Amino acid sequence: MSDRQVHLKFGGNAAASVDAYLEYKRIVGEDDGGVMFTPDQYEAYKKRVLPMRMKNRIFTAWTSPNGMDCKLIGPETKCFCQHKYSQHKTDFEKIPTERPILLPCKVKGCGCRSYHYVPQNGTQPIRCKCKHYTDEHTAVPPHKCKNGGCKCSGFTSSYTCGCGQPYDVHNMIVETKEERVARGHPVGQDVPYQAMGGLTGFSSLMEGYMRLDPSGIGAPPEEFLNQPITASDHPFLRANVESIKHHRINQRAIAGRSDTVDTVDEDLAERMSAMKKPGESDMDFYERRYQERQKAERERARGSRALPAGKLAVGRRTTAPRK
Repeated sequence: MSDRQVHLKFGGNAAASVDAYLEYKRIVGEDDGGVMFTPDQYEAYKKRVLPMRMKNRIFTAWTSPNGMDCKLIGPETKCFCQHKYSQHKTDFEKIPTERPILLPCKVKGCGCRSYHYVPQNGTQPIRCKCKHYTDEHTAVPPHKCKNGGCKCSGFTSSYTCGCGQPYDVHNMIVETKEERVARGHPVGQDVPYQAMGGLTGFSSLMEGYMRLDPSGIGAPPEEFLNQPITASDHPFLRANVESIKHHRINQRAIAGRSDTVDTVDEDLAERMSAMKKPGESDMDFYERRYQERQKAERERARGSRALPAGKLAVGRRTTAPRK
């Protein structure tokens, strides 16, 4: 096998050349027709396109009825016509005044009039109610089935998005930066790259029901973050209790606070409460823990910070003990 091995040697500027090529493809995309621009052509292209692209960027998202962007479209996201978003018109010298803004496909022979996202079920495209895939339907709305003998008059699917809403009630939103800001959704920084769509950062690659920014499900409320940690919580939370506790004790000491002893006492009380008592059945244990959580929630609702002497306290997610 050793005589078949190939040893490749690269010069010191190899990595820089790869970076330059990737930068070129992000800016030019397929506008060069498959033949790379010469340096002069590349500079002329950037002088013509980049100012227009930075000023008139179009944001594209597949949105649920409640306003959540379930899918933020990026350069590689495929359309119903099976072509990528970067293969559609996304650069405008002047943004159209008509709504919706149409993004026709630039591939020769494709009849797609405007980009339309279709979700996938795992690695497979979703099926129509006629049991045929998206690529077996026409690219032009209402996307009739191309299979002979099929009575399907248009693509409809029983697919349900992670947001809980069916496929048919979602909408494609193509908007300007000002329109997106008015909706309260993030726009990120201006970038010179082609067909960025709705991508504003790494979190944009996540589905809407997992994205913790205004375009998705949003950040969890303070009450959620301060929920009690019990023995039934995720092992990750219980495993990091000691380090979290010591960090908070140090922070309180730096701030000159004197309630560190109370914090430790709360942790010890919760640790003892999380242990099963002799002769206690599983049902009794879970019922006792449930009642303790309910009592702690009532205490917080009344705004009480200190519990009566001799009573067990339930720790917070920031200082709870490990089982």
